[in-house]
Amino acid sequence: VKVKIPFGNKYLDAIFSVPEKKSTYVVILTHGAGGDMNFPHLVSLAAYLASHGILCLRFTCKGLNIVYRTKAFKAVVEYLKLSDDYKLSGVFLAGRSMGSRAAASVIRHLSQEDDDDFIQGLICLSYPLHRPKLQSKLRDEDLLFIRCPVLFVSGSADEMCEKQLLEGVASKMKAPKKIHWIDKANHGMAVKGRTTDDVMEEINTQVFSWLRENIELEHK
Repeated sequence: VKVKIPFGNKYLDAIFSVPEKKSTYVVILTHGAGGDMNFPHLVSLAAYLASHGILCLRFTCKGLNIVYRTKAFKAVVEYLKLSDDYKLSGVFLAGRSMGSRAAASVIRHLSQEDDDDFIQGLICLSYPLHRPKLQSKLRDEDLLFIRCPVLFVSGSADEMCEKQLLEGVASKMKAPKKIHWIDKANHGMAVKGRTTDDVMEEINTQVFSWLRENIELEHK
């Protein structure tokens, strides 16, 4: 289902992947610095989640400014919160690369504003912890503030997220967190000798099982 989400004086293009049964949780997905909501990894994950009963909304926000991307993501969260079409009890924010930075930033901002329980968790696909070869400057400040559960799915050969550095940041995080390493994958999740579909299946099943655990924890 295609929708246009109000954002300032313009609109963000977005698509709902709707499961057969009504879902009270939604995963919001957005892309990295390049590309848009039709980036194959996002399409694959959205279809997988919807086929397993979880509503998914992916949206496009062009622009390489992290503050702008964060504002756009926040507008999407507000839109879903007020949605009459989908009565939601919670959202999970997810993004690829720069999109996951924007998601983390939104969660930090919203948690400072009001301590509501609408945001259930954060999913970071290829979180860009540092620029290539610039390991001294870590983009970890938002992560250290987050309290909701966080899932990282990263390639063990990601040139923007060195394994030991992410594990170090995770150990300092106050939030419940899990890291799933895709063996030998780079920042774009490409692995020599494996098809994209094969890698995506690993990512999709990891994300879904983590979501299921966290939704079940909510219900207890």
